[in-house]
Amino acid sequence: MEKEQKTKTKRMQCLVLAYPHQGHINPLLQFSKRLQHDGVRVTLVTTHFYCKTIPKLPASITLEGFSDGFDDGGIAEAESIKAYLDRFWKVGPQTLSELLQRLITSGNPIHCVVYDSFLPWTLDIAKKHGLTCAVFLTQPLFVNCVYHHVQKGNLKVPLENSNVISLPGLPLLQPFDLPSFIYSYGTYSASFELVLNQFSNIKEAHWVLCNTFYDLEKEVADWLMKIWPKLKTIGPTIPSMFLDKRDKDDDEYGFSLFKSEECVKWMDEKPKGSIVYVSFGSFSTLSEEQMEEVAFGLQESGCNFLWVVRATEMGKIPKGFERNSENGLVVTWCSQLKVLEHEAVGCFVTHCGWNSTLEALSLGVPMIAMPQWTDQTTNAKLIEDIWKIGLRVSPDDKGVFRGEALKHAIKEIMETEIGKEIKKKAIQWKNLAAKSVDEGGSSHMNIREFIDSLVHS
Repeated sequence: MEKEQKTKTKRMQCLVLAYPHQGHINPLLQFSKRLQHDGVRVTLVTTHFYCKTIPKLPASITLEGFSDGFDDGGIAEAESIKAYLDRFWKVGPQTLSELLQRLITSGNPIHCVVYDSFLPWTLDIAKKHGLTCAVFLTQPLFVNCVYHHVQKGNLKVPLENSNVISLPGLPLLQPFDLPSFIYSYGTYSASFELVLNQFSNIKEAHWVLCNTFYDLEKEVADWLMKIWPKLKTIGPTIPSMFLDKRDKDDDEYGFSLFKSEECVKWMDEKPKGSIVYVSFGSFSTLSEEQMEEVAFGLQESGCNFLWVVRATEMGKIPKGFERNSENGLVVTWCSQLKVLEHEAVGCFVTHCGWNSTLEALSLGVPMIAMPQWTDQTTNAKLIEDIWKIGLRVSPDDKGVFRGEALKHAIKEIMETEIGKEIKKKAIQWKNLAAKSVDEGGSSHMNIREFIDSLVHS
């Protein structure tokens, strides 16, 4: 019976569709690897432009592309996010349908489409082709729950004058604990519409999969499961060798828009827990004033630091700031997982993007939260107040994080008893993250249940 089950699993094929952004492709690629490791054949699909930038996939995962209307340069070709999404939403559904038809008639049947929740129209297209659908949420359940309440009208925007916000399934929140689209209503309206539309037809999906793990968001998961009964937590979706170590070949994402620089040798020479690692991700941009404040905070902290500043941002570094010294190194990009895993790292100054947050949590690294926009402000709330694995730096009236506040947070984590308690908590979450994806863990069992449902459908 077990042999027959494995044979059926090997015949299964999932098409996994990712929104064209590094922060979306990486978790969906990692989920694809998990499916493939358990015997499911996978075809990963993203836009033609992003297909050109993915250098390495496991041999067993096929890559296919469809058009967003900007095949040569992606969103960089568009005059605005709104212009990009308007064209994508016209061209994408048609070219995706053509791709599905081609794959289906090729004699290589697809049994399920796992699609990024940012692309809700995928559900209707897949159903027209008679395919089972699973929606994949790339942000934490806490954030999705907030957006769900806005989409349902339970949380009115713009916010009324209220110091405390009470929502079912969530603790009491201050306005600045909510995603920036809500507390700064009217900013990035096209992006706000994008995140709300995730939930327009979510109940029609056969499965709702989320890149988190049950122990991390137990209360909100239990509440949302009453609304979305097919909700399953399947994360953290980071390479196996940084978590459960079950897949020896899975030691990197295999996709990055930027080339990493060598920094491990420099780190090897530093004492354990002595480096402050700083990165604001692949997308965030900082003002010159903010860059100056970060530079000041790092210098004044007296700690060793490794600071990632993308090539396009390098011109904003203050004049006279040393980029390569005994106690500080500035690089344009690095392998973040390898840096966070290094024993010399003592804390991580982060923009609180969900992938970076999950990586630090999974590797037991305390965080200093400096959120920029979208879900990052809510992730910062989780880091400091819910999971207690870091400190949040508050911006001033101009929205700038001052160097003095950053220096204070660094010293508190690196030198005080509070920092020691945060480190202990971070290690506890690290162990729970690994347990969730290991054999018999909650995420592992949920993935097995998902695969079994495809076999028996």
